[in-house]
Amino acid sequence: MRIALSQLTTGPHPERNLELLRAEAHRAAAENARVLVFPEAAMACFGTPLAPLAEPLDGPWATAVRRLAEETGLVVVAGMFTPAPDGKVANTLLATGPGVEAAYDKIHLYDAFGFAESDTVAAGSEVVTIEVDGVRIGLATCYDVRFPELFRAHADAGAVLSLLPASWGAGPGKREQWELLIRARALDATLWLAAVGQADPAASDPAASGTKSTAPTGIGHSALVGPDGTVRQRLGAGPGMLLADVDLDEVAAVRRAVPVLANRRLPTPS
Repeated sequence: MRIALSQLTTGPHPERNLELLRAEAHRAAAENARVLVFPEAAMACFGTPLAPLAEPLDGPWATAVRRLAEETGLVVVAGMFTPAPDGKVANTLLATGPGVEAAYDKIHLYDAFGFAESDTVAAGSEVVTIEVDGVRIGLATCYDVRFPELFRAHADAGAVLSLLPASWGAGPGKREQWELLIRARALDATLWLAAVGQADPAASDPAASGTKSTAPTGIGHSALVGPDGTVRQRLGAGPGMLLADVDLDEVAAVRRAVPVLANRRLPTPS
């Protein structure tokens, strides 16, 4: 399966961000990708008031992404914000395309490193997987990567690939944590992990490097990690597209060699 990870920098205006997504989708389709993954907050960047921008899954923004998937023949996964009770929003991944229509609400909220996502975002509760051409794929978002049980839940549901859109927060040691965590989660669950983050805003706009904000606006360094925990392909800090042909049969081989899922002794979370 050929997948494309689109590492870009989105701004506060959903309609302008759609134009970025459209250009990237046509680029991925021209490269014969089957699945195209955009970062968390592809609809609008963090640091933006989210409640006024949130739209339901049948609203204009999601509908435009759905049409884009239809016209390119891609399965598109993109981060957006949907309305939730009490004036909050859900941090949602829309997965849409031929034969696919699903949404995942981020379970683990980023209340860390001085940022409180739960102030404005309601947590999801459901593990979500999708099926593309008979291949089961799990969905996760950013801070979820610190919780190995979610990725093992993907594996228990039959997934051989997990997609991790993110908008990773910058700071001392944060890139090292990102790289360690994505490798560990792939190895924990012995599956492929495709992690795509927002590009570092300073990589395309040097003036952004002086901006003071605790909002997680991205550091780049998207990567594809194999089921043995090795990084197979990666990007740098700036915008770019990672294209990869994923050998899904490798999962079975790794699970035979390192049967950590079969060897578990502690009960899995219900």
